[in-house]
Amino acid sequence: MARACVFCSILAGDTPAFVVLDDDVALGFLDVRPLFHGHVLVVPRAHVETLTELPVKGVAPLFERVQAMAGAVERACGAKGTFVAMNNRVSQSVPHLHVHVVPRTKGDGLKGFFWPRTRYDSDEEAAAVAASIREAFASG
Repeated sequence: MARACVFCSILAGDTPAFVVLDDDVALGFLDVRPLFHGHVLVVPRAHVETLTELPVKGVAPLFERVQAMAGAVERACGAKGTFVAMNNRVSQSVPHLHVHVVPRTKGDGLKGFFWPRTRYDSDEEAAAVAASIREAFASG
């Protein structure tokens, strides 16, 4: 029996998440262990483990959402830019394709691939950050 996928559980509404994007292509939600507040994961609705398994026709729609999310995260978080990345198998903590969209500012301490993980102080803080990003995403 296959191991349960936490992202599929979030997509199904069985596991709670701070959702910032929800449409027929993808779901975006706050990472529970963010590099910085506003760190979003964008996942396709279809369960595929890696980018190479995503059907070609699904690549552009997914990355249209990722591109828009990068702008939304910058606006909502007052960031000067974003770090957008994904892992395929190696260092992929959840075996469901996901794209990290992380707010960046000069001097934020993110160097190379040794990243300091943080936590939100409360669900209320995470909900407020998620609401801000949802609003920025919706306003385009």
